[in-house]
Amino acid sequence: MDITKRVEIDDVVIRFSGDSGDGMQLTGTLFADTAALLGDGVSTFPDYPAEIRAPQGTVSGVSGFQVHVGSGVVRTPGDYCDVLIAMNPAALRANAKWAKKGATVIVDADEFNEKTVQRAGFSTIDPFEELGLKDSNVIFAPITSLTKESLKDSGLDNKVIVRSKNMFALGICYFIYDHPFDFTFKYFKNKFRKKPEFIEPNKKVLVAGYNYAANTHAHANTYKIVSQKKEKGTYRSISGNQATAWGLIAAAEKANLPLFCGSYPITPATNILEELAIHKNLNVKTLQVEDEIAGICTAIGAAFAGNFAVTTTSGPGLSLKSEALGLAVMTELPLVVVDVQRGGPSTGLPTKTEQSDLSQALYGRNGECPVVVIAASTPSNCFHYAFHAGKIAMEHMTPVILLTDGFIANGSEPWKIPAMKDYPSICPPIVHEGDTDYKPYRRDELRLARRWALPETKGLEHRIGGLEKDFITGEASHDPVNHQKMVDIRAAKVARVQDFIPDQEIIGDADGDLLVVGWGGTFGHLLSAVDDLQNEGKKISLAHFNYINPLPKNTGEIFKSFRKIVVCELNLGQFADYLRTEFYNVRFEQCNKVQGLPFTVAELKEKFKQLLK
Repeated sequence: MDITKRVEIDDVVIRFSGDSGDGMQLTGTLFADTAALLGDGVSTFPDYPAEIRAPQGTVSGVSGFQVHVGSGVVRTPGDYCDVLIAMNPAALRANAKWAKKGATVIVDADEFNEKTVQRAGFSTIDPFEELGLKDSNVIFAPITSLTKESLKDSGLDNKVIVRSKNMFALGICYFIYDHPFDFTFKYFKNKFRKKPEFIEPNKKVLVAGYNYAANTHAHANTYKIVSQKKEKGTYRSISGNQATAWGLIAAAEKANLPLFCGSYPITPATNILEELAIHKNLNVKTLQVEDEIAGICTAIGAAFAGNFAVTTTSGPGLSLKSEALGLAVMTELPLVVVDVQRGGPSTGLPTKTEQSDLSQALYGRNGECPVVVIAASTPSNCFHYAFHAGKIAMEHMTPVILLTDGFIANGSEPWKIPAMKDYPSICPPIVHEGDTDYKPYRRDELRLARRWALPETKGLEHRIGGLEKDFITGEASHDPVNHQKMVDIRAAKVARVQDFIPDQEIIGDADGDLLVVGWGGTFGHLLSAVDDLQNEGKKISLAHFNYINPLPKNTGEIFKSFRKIVVCELNLGQFADYLRTEFYNVRFEQCNKVQGLPFTVAELKEKFKQLLK
C-alpha cells in the first residue's frame, strides 16, 4: 500500500553534488531538461571545480549543479536548496551551507566511512552533527551498492557500473518529484547510439533508484509542480553559450554572409566554438588556432575577405587580443568579440563567474580606440544580443564586444524558439564592382560607416593596415589635422550607434525612492529582489542595461527621477565608475560582490532595505 502523499507545489530547488567523475552536471541537466519539457520554468547553475584533477574525495574536487524548477517564470537558480544530493562527504561539506533549514539531504551511505570523512576535512566522525544538519531530513541511501546489485548481470566492468550511480540518484529525485522516464530514455538512446550496450543498463539503474524511493518510502511525500500556461510556441532548454552561437549564426544568415570564427579554447567560452563547429551545413567555418592573438587575427582577415567574423574568449584572452582589436578599429572592419567573463586577475578562478572585464572592454587598448560594448543578461537572450552585436558590427563597420559571464554561459533556461522572419534584416554596406566613385573611407552620413570593398572586386583595390588613414582615400597619413579628424570620426561612429538601439526600459515606476541599476548576468537576481520589495509596497524600480557603450539616449533622464540610485555588479564598481564619468552630477551608491558566485536575492534585499531607510 502506497502511504506517500502527493503534494502540489509552486517550485523546488535541488542541488546535485559529488566528485568531478560522479556525473553531477549530467544528472542535474537531465532533471532540468525533463522539467522544461514538462512545461515547468527552469533556471540552472552549474558549479564546476577549478582544479582539473583534484584528489578524489576532497572538497577541491567537488562538482555541483543547482536547478530551480517552478510553475511559472523562474529567474534564478535559487539562493538555497530544498534538496541536497551529496555523493560523498566532501560534497556534503562543500554544499551544506547552500541547504535550507530542514532541507532533505540525500547521501550515498556507501561513501560515508571514517576514511572518507577524514579525507573531506571533517574534524569529527559525525559530519551531520558537525555541519548542523541534525534537523534535516537525511536519507541514507546505499546508492553505490544498489547500483552494483542492479547491474551485476550486465556484463559491464565494475568501474563502468559504479559510474552509473548518478542515474540511481536521479531516479530517487524522479520519484519524489513525479518525473516520467520518457525524456531521459530518449536521451540514452541518442547518447549511446554508437554504444548501444550502455542504453539498457542506464535505464535499469534509473528505474532502480525510482523503485528504491517508492518501496522504502524514503520521503514522506511526493511532489508535483503544476505548470502555468505558457505563451504558445516551440520551447527548448538552452544554455547561454549555445544561445550565443546560434545568435551569431542567425546574424550571418540575415546578412547573407558566411560566418567565420577563429578562436583559442578557454574556459568558460570554449563551448561557443564547439557549437559553431557543429554547423558547417549553415555556412559556418571555424578554426581552432594556437593562441588568442591568432584567433582574432584570423577573424580580422576573414572580415577583410567578406565574412561575418567572430572570435570568442574570456578575460585573459581579451587582454591578449587588445592589440589586434585596435587594428580592427583602425581598419574599420566588422568584428564581434565574445568575452565570457570569469574570475580574475590572471588565471584567477577559471570556472567561476564575475563581471570584472567591463573596464577592459571599454578602455583596454592603446590610443583613442572606442568599440561598441553590449552585455547579455540571461542564458536565452544571449541569442538576441549575439544577433544584434553582429548587426551593429556589420552595418556600422566597427568591432563589437559582447560580454556574457560564466553564470549565464553555463546556466540554462527554457527558450521560446523565435521565427527568423521576426528578426530584422542585416544590410552590410558592401560595395560592388562598377562603382566608379568608390573611396575607401568615404562614409554613410547616417552611421558614419565606411563601405566594405571585398578582395578581388575589380576596380575597388585599396590599402588597409594599422597606420592612420587619410579620411577619404585611405592612404597612410601622418598629417596631424587628419589624425584629429579620424579620431573624432571613429568616436562619433560609435556614438551614432545610440540612434539605432532602444531606449532604456524601467521595470517599475518611472520615479521613486530607489533605482536599482544592473547590467549583464545579474538580471534575474536583481529583478527577483526588486519584485519582492515592490510587493511589500516599496517605491523601488530596476534599470538593467544591455547596451553599455554607447548608453541608451534616455539614460540621463531616468537617473533624474529617483531619490537614490544603487549600481549592483559582480566586481568592485566598474559600471558605477563608468556612469560617474558620463553623469558626473549623479550620486551612485554601490553593491558589489567578488566571490566567483552570483548575488543571492536575500543579500540584495537586505542592501536595498538599508538604502530605503
